[in-house]
This record gives sequence, C-alpha cells and structure tokens, in this order.
Amino acid sequence: MNWKAALSIIIFGLLLSWGCIPPSDEVPTDITINIEDPVFQKIHDFQDRQLKDSLYPFFHHENPTYRYLAALAFGSIRDAAANDSLALLLSDPADEVRAAAAFAIGQAGAPSGEELLIGAFTREDTTGIYWQANRAILEAIGKCGSEDNLLALSTITTYQPEDTLLLEGQALGIYRYALRGLALPEGTARMLAVATDNRYPGNCRVIAANYFLRAQDIRIDSSEAPGLAEALRTDEDPRIRMALAIALGKTRSGAAFSALAEALGQEQDYRVQCNIIRALGNFSYEKAKPAALRALRSNNIHVANRAVQFFLENGQPQDATLYWQLSKDTLSWQVQLGMYQAANRHLPAYYVDYRDAINAELRQRFRSANSPYEKAAAMRALSEFGWNYRHIYREGFRAETAAIRSATMEALAAISSRTDFRAFFGEGYRQVRRELLGMFLEAMQTGDPAMIAIAAEALRNENLNFQTYVQSYGLLDTALARLELPKEIETYNELRKTLAFLKGEPEPEATTPEFNHPIDWSLAVRAAKGQRATLKTPRGNIVLELFPDTAPGTVANFAGLIRQGFYTDKVFHRVAPNFVVQGGGLRGDGYGSLDYTIRSELTPLNFLEEGYVGMAHSGNHTECTQFFITHSPALHLDGNFTIFARVREGMDIVHQIQVGDRIEEMAIQ
Repeated sequence: MNWKAALSIIIFGLLLSWGCIPPSDEVPTDITINIEDPVFQKIHDFQDRQLKDSLYPFFHHENPTYRYLAALAFGSIRDAAANDSLALLLSDPADEVRAAAAFAIGQAGAPSGEELLIGAFTREDTTGIYWQANRAILEAIGKCGSEDNLLALSTITTYQPEDTLLLEGQALGIYRYALRGLALPEGTARMLAVATDNRYPGNCRVIAANYFLRAQDIRIDSSEAPGLAEALRTDEDPRIRMALAIALGKTRSGAAFSALAEALGQEQDYRVQCNIIRALGNFSYEKAKPAALRALRSNNIHVANRAVQFFLENGQPQDATLYWQLSKDTLSWQVQLGMYQAANRHLPAYYVDYRDAINAELRQRFRSANSPYEKAAAMRALSEFGWNYRHIYREGFRAETAAIRSATMEALAAISSRTDFRAFFGEGYRQVRRELLGMFLEAMQTGDPAMIAIAAEALRNENLNFQTYVQSYGLLDTALARLELPKEIETYNELRKTLAFLKGEPEPEATTPEFNHPIDWSLAVRAAKGQRATLKTPRGNIVLELFPDTAPGTVANFAGLIRQGFYTDKVFHRVAPNFVVQGGGLRGDGYGSLDYTIRSELTPLNFLEEGYVGMAHSGNHTECTQFFITHSPALHLDGNFTIFARVREGMDIVHQIQVGDRIEEMAIQ
C-alpha cells in the first residue's frame, strides 16, 4: 500500500471518531413533505425534465424541505458534474438534507465523490444529530470509494448494537462495494460478525447477511460453519436465514452440508428452502442429489423450480436418463419441462436413441401445450440440443403469440452462444452458422421489437465472428429507422450496439428518451389522500399502499393506467423463485411498451423486505407499464429501480403467483 492510501485510511478512521458542533436551535431543520405544495411539484417537474440549472437555486433556499427535495432530485439525475454543488449541502444544518446530498453523490458513482463524502462525515456525533447523514455517507462511499477506504470501512469495530444508523451505513457501504466487485477478507469478517449476532438490530443483520448472496469470490473459513449453522437453525427472521444458508454453503465443509440438509427438512419458509437448495450446489453432486430430488416433489412450485435449477446447473451425464424419467412423472408442467431440459443438456452424445426420443416428446409437448409459457419452456428444452434449430425456427418464428416468438429467438440465440458450437456441430458448423445468421437477419425484417432485440444481441457473438459474414448493414439500418421511439427504446439501444460491433466501432452510450410524459399532479394528489390499488387475480387480491410522496410521477402514471383499465387481463410473464413476480407488460413477454416513457424516481428507500413494488425498465428513465413485486429482500436493486408501492394485504397471494397468471382487474380507491 502506498503512503497516500495509508494516509487516506488514517484520515478516514479519524473522521469516524472525532467531534462536531451541533447546529443552532434557531435554524429550521424540519422536513415537511406536502405533495399539494406548488414548490414541491415544481421541484419534481424540474427533476422530471432533468433541468439541473433550475434545481441548483433551491440548494440555497431558506426552507430545508426544498433543499432536501432538490438534493434528492440529483439521486435520479445521477450527474457527477453536480457533486461540487451537492457538497455544499453536506454541511447543511438539516440532517436529512445532508443525507439526501450524500445519496445523490453516491448515485453518480464518480471517484470524485469519495473525498467530498469523507470530509463531510461528522466527528463524534454523540447526540445523533447527523446520524442519518453519516449513514448515507457510509453507504455512498461504498458506491464510489476506492479499495483503500473499503479496508478502513471494514475495520470499524467501535459501533455498538444501539448505533443502528451507523451500523446500517457501514453494512450498506461494504455491501455496495461488493456489488462493484470489491470485497476484502476484513469486510467479509465484519459482515459475518454482524449477521450472526442477534444483539445487532434486525435490519443491520439483514443487510450484512445479504452480502453473502451477492459478494463474488469471497472465502468463508470452514471454522465459521458451526456459528452459521446455529444461526440458520435458530434465527427467527427468515430474511436472515435465507441469506445465511448461502453463506453456509460457501464454507463447503462437511458440517455445513449436514446443517443445510437438516435445515431443508425442517424449514417451513419456502424462500429459505430455495436458498438451501441453491447452497447445496457448492457440494458434490452425489451428496446433494437426494435432497434435490425430494425438493422436486415439493408442493411449493418455487422450491420445485429451484430444484430443477440445481439439476440444470449441476446435473451429470450418468443421470440424464433419470431426469428424462422424472420429466414424465406427475409433476407440474414447469418441473416436467425443466427436467426435460436437464436431460437434453446433460445426455451424452452417444445416447442417440434416447436423444431422439426425448426431442420427439418435446416436440409433441410444444404442439399440445395450451399456454404460451408452457410452449416457451418446451422451446428452452429443445434448444439444449442444437440440431433442433430448424424445427424451432419453423414452429415459432411466425407464431401468433408474442411470447412464443420471443422464446423462439431466445432458443436460437442460446444455440448460437454454445461455447462448444464448433465441436458440437462438427464439420457442419459453417452451414449452421450461416443459417442462424440468416434467421437473425430475417428477424430484423419482422418489425417485432423483441425478436429484433434478441437477434441483435445474438449477432454480437464474438465466437461465431458474424461481423465477417454481414456484407451489408442495410437490413439493420432499416430496422433501426423503423423502430418507434420512445416505446421501443430497449430494442433501439440493442440494435445500435450491434451496428457498432459489426462495424468495429466503440460501443455507443445508451440513448435515454427525451422528456415526453409530464406528471399528472391531480392523480398524484388523489393518491396522496390514502388511495390504495387492488390487483384482482384468480388466486386472490393483492392490495398496494402507494408512495406518492417519494415517487409522485410513477404513482400518477400507475394510477392513470389503472383508471384506463390498462392492466385488465395483463399477465405475470416472469416469476423468479424467491426474487420477484413481474407483469403489466403490453405483450406478455417483457418487451415493448406504450408510446411514452416516465422518469426513474430513485430514493434512499431500500428493498429490505418482501412486498416492495418497483418499476421494471431497460435502463433508467425508460419505465412505462411493467412492475415487479419482491418475494424477499433485494438490496442489489436499491438506487436503480423506482420503489413506488408496497403490498399491505395479500402477500400470501404474491407468493402463489405463477408465470402466466393474469390480472383480472386492477382498481384504485
């Protein structure tokens, strides 16, 4: 470590332990949110239009609420050029204003923010006047700081269990570093200590435990297994248990395996069960297989699907015929087709007769399936055997249902992305490559935004060297020109990346739609008067509490779509076990939109609990109709996805939702 890095750590450590002068009692510091306030609306309109120069004057406003709102606006704008101006608010008399400024600097993610944040950390704030700001600063350093300060952050041990906000800030900071691919043994040790000690506040422990879900290439010593196993067995909070199951798996010790296997048999929360099955993937296949086989027959579809994933990721050739046998058992169609996929993926090449039989059955399953999502699953299973590419093209390329066409292109793209493409197709690989290239180029002529986007990404496959064989860019240029903006912005950005790749040019920055949809304040104000949204599904109702104070534009858009009846008969097209259910799309495949977009409204709210509702997007400021609801904590989404509501009734229904389930109606009142 050089002397500058060492000095940085020393200064950071001192800043975390020295004193400060409290603000004068005469200076107003209270933040009062009133969505009917014309100035509140003006600031949000400026944020919506990304009018930075119009926001800066509010940094000097005598009302701390307006300073707070203006600072927070830059958390969505995410412009590092504002850091020096935001730094002035890091010494604001109001704690919440300081916290908002720190959040905005962290959101920009620029290294220039690190020094500003460290210099603003209040020293020995024993009365807690600036604890919210200190928490926000520690988290923001995790988004923009250097590895040297990760070490400093990780080795703070003076925070006591009652120092809730400081502990949260430390844990969030270490977690944010991990999301950037930066992790140190000292940080892992600190997170382990907090996660497994029930003297610490629950949210701090959840943050620390979730570090083990997301941090890559970390090592947990096998000596930690007994403590992790005890916490997994006894902790009352399933949010902590589900994360610690992953940590326990990463020790890869015999004691850890025994504890996980025992916990799987006793655990009642399906989300913890899902993570235990995931953790078993760290151990030998033969040891873990019996538990995964039992999980396939779980009454909970999420657990069964997680078991399918175990076999897809860890399956062995000698068991491929077993997977085929299980695919014909009395299981749900999702599990059956998942096991067909595992059989097709792992079956040895010389099992020709079995291969023919498996794929004949899959073709029949595709033809007989009533649900487009069942057909899509059959397509995925067929794609595991690359020679099915012509059949996949014939059956799905011109299907009437968008979800089937998209699944077709995804299957063809999966075949083209095989790492063993040349070895698999042997002497015929050049012909197959030409045919796949023709299919991807044909997709450009369909006008289907999903097919074009998927094909565009497939054309960037460096292993197949498509750029050598694309003699003209006319089809792609024409497809790009025909795309409708902003509603097809996702496809537009994918296609631009592909054109640059094929031409050997640098990858272009993603295009963000221009402002095109003003906030309907009448709808936002009505929502602020206590309105709730109710999703009616065949499985029961889900009631959402809306957050117009923090996401007025998103709530107004959502309320407007409900009043128009837009969500009636829309589907949940995506269900990721122990993560999210997602729906509300126009086509039912996750692609396409209406003819406008809304802005991201990013705030310091955390996805710390189940049931938070966020807006799906293909890049910030591209939201429109699609939303998701979380099954469990999803802290990696913080600061990137608008949180605009939370489930207040019917969370049990959310946990039952399966792919293809429809929204019968949505009402707001």
